Amino acid sequence: MAAWLNLLKANLKKEYLELKRYLPNTIAMILTFYIIFLGLFGVIQIVGDPTTQDANTQYVIVNYIFWFLAFSIINSIGYEILNEAMRGTLEQLSMSPMGIWRIMAVRLISTTIINLIIVIILLHISMATAGQWLNVDVVTLAPIMLLTLIGMFGISFIIAGITIIVKQIQAFLQILQFILMALTFIPISLSPIIQFLPFVKGIDMVREVMIHGVGLSQFAVYDFVVLIVNALFYFVLGLAIFIYCERVAMQKGLLAHY
Repeated sequence: MAAWLNLLKANLKKEYLELKRYLPNTIAMILTFYIIFLGLFGVIQIVGDPTTQDANTQYVIVNYIFWFLAFSIINSIGYEILNEAMRGTLEQLSMSPMGIWRIMAVRLISTTIINLIIVIILLHISMATAGQWLNVDVVTLAPIMLLTLIGMFGISFIIAGITIIVKQIQAFLQILQFILMALTFIPISLSPIIQFLPFVKGIDMVREVMIHGVGLSQFAVYDFVVLIVNALFYFVLGLAIFIYCERVAMQKGLLAHY
């Protein structure tokens, strides 16, 4: 446990220092997503139905916030693997007593903590801009968010596993951001099958809480069963794929070369 805590502390410090030292890039990233929100908000105000403007605006706020969160988390350790490979330090991570997957798991947690702080800032700025204040029920949102994030972690591990082997996946990651946008904006009401896609069920439940004020006790047992199974399935799948890709990379000597 002490080793995990030390690893978490070191990676939190690393993430914080990188954001601080490359502050212009951090500010640009936040401004970019805020400008995207302004564009979506402007479209609703100009061409949207006036009778549903408030509801549509609230829907957009929640979805675009989750798009930012999903994009940041799912791409994070893929880029970490890529950067380590370019620096020639990826093989050194594999020689650590903790192993690559544990180090990447802690980096993922560290990145998530930092990004959740940014998301909270973006959320409040967006709500203030739109004049729409959502229901931020922490007690209800916390367990739903936790399970949703676990599912995102699984997808992140899949991306990272692919990166260990093929290295150059920047083009794929750029395409991935549009796939993530589709997953965060798509409503489950279109088809029951959609709820079994990664983290879609969790986002739908968050929308119910933040837009419609639904409480924890108002969700059906079925909703939590789907959410838990979905999160565990994608996390286990993602971790298994990552460990398999790591073994393949070690056998082929891909960790020592970019």
